[in-house]
Amino acid sequence: MNILTKLTMAAALFAAPAYAETVNGLRTADEFDSITDEAARSAALFEEMFVVIESPRCLNCHPVGDVPLQGDDMQLHQPPVVRGVGDFGAPGMRCSTCHGAENVAFTTGEGSIPGHSPWQLAPIEMGWVGLSAAEICDQIKDPERNGNRTLAELHEHNATDGLVGWGWEPGEGRTPAPGTQDIFGQLTQAWIDTGAACPAG
Repeated sequence: MNILTKLTMAAALFAAPAYAETVNGLRTADEFDSITDEAARSAALFEEMFVVIESPRCLNCHPVGDVPLQGDDMQLHQPPVVRGVGDFGAPGMRCSTCHGAENVAFTTGEGSIPGHSPWQLAPIEMGWVGLSAAEICDQIKDPERNGNRTLAELHEHNATDGLVGWGWEPGEGRTPAPGTQDIFGQLTQAWIDTGAACPAG
């Protein structure tokens, strides 16, 4: 083996990362490839999905009751609002009364009103606040508690839905969800591909 070949191989080894990149606090799916037991890898992938799920950007719109939360500190929504019919708010105080098609920056100071069309709460059977990773994993696999979605439809929801995607572009005054929607979608698909196992507990 000549010196040029040795140098080329050494450069390739140096350039190859030992682990996949962590993006904005979220590990990518290939970081879990070293877990040889498929069920353990699947559960670990869901634990990483849970890093996004437990973000205020997700939990605020997945309350276990009828009142949404807001802000990074997950306070009760102000002004006071309720879930209403179809998760879009009560008559006369629909979500769209204040939440338009896009984020709107305050004109009087720092912050913004979040926006996306549609703007709504997750159905009450999809409430997440206070639940463990294992409990939420069981829930989102259950069509009676996940909006009647198959696992493929769940992946599509996580990877492409605009309201889910808002969590990474939440407007001034809010911390985006960890990672990116693309990475969240990849984690979801890898979790499904490895058997959609749930963490213990």
